[in-house]
Amino acid sequence: MTEALTVSAIQYTALDGGIMPNVDEHVRLIEDAESHGARLVVFPELSLTGYNLPLLADDDAWLRPDDPRLDDLHEICRRTGITAVAGAAYREADGTPRLAGLAVHPDGTTDFGFKTHLHGPEESLFAAGERAMLLEVDGWRVALAMCADASVPAHSTEAALAGADVYAVSALYTQAEEHRLALHLGARAMDNRVFGLLANLGGATPQGQSCGLSGFWGPDGLPMKSAAGTGTEVVTAVLLRSAIRKFR
Repeated sequence: MTEALTVSAIQYTALDGGIMPNVDEHVRLIEDAESHGARLVVFPELSLTGYNLPLLADDDAWLRPDDPRLDDLHEICRRTGITAVAGAAYREADGTPRLAGLAVHPDGTTDFGFKTHLHGPEESLFAAGERAMLLEVDGWRVALAMCADASVPAHSTEAALAGADVYAVSALYTQAEEHRLALHLGARAMDNRVFGLLANLGGATPQGQSCGLSGFWGPDGLPMKSAAGTGTEVVTAVLLRSAIRKFR
């Protein structure tokens, strides 16, 4: 267990053209995060396609178990020693459709967390998950959440009771939701005495223009560091276990 964990939240403007161009850009951004010493990199919700749900009518927009299109993502994680969390539409082996966060580990394994609190058209496209998935990176436990999950206090509380040190949210918050973003991330961190992390989709989306603000919140609920704009940006912070101990 390490005293410090360096993490990069990637604010990401998804590219047109499907999964492969976005995998290539994820690889480039993971290399950028490595230069800042990151051990964990978190991308936004649906980062491998963008949040454009009509595109999911195309079967190629969905990932499947052992999908070869992720080979370069596996390779960059193996080479750098980084665990990377990307967002995608995913079909399980039995065909169950999920709005997923896939955690690619340096040892070649992949874990999957599923959005628990679906809303709007998501409800007809995906099956909901049951709880936040916990990752372990250098002895730190990181709970994965997706967008609306962060609006439900019980979601983060359950993760904290299971031992989470970090509540990592992959999301799309638009300019109309900037106030909600600050409340959600600050409250989830403060209520549970954990670090909060947001990786927000950037740029213009069918839901509206991103408000940016990807970054980090301390266990006191106060913002630590955030993106300067609304486009693609790597935001890196060093999380200290002593800060968690101070408030627990």
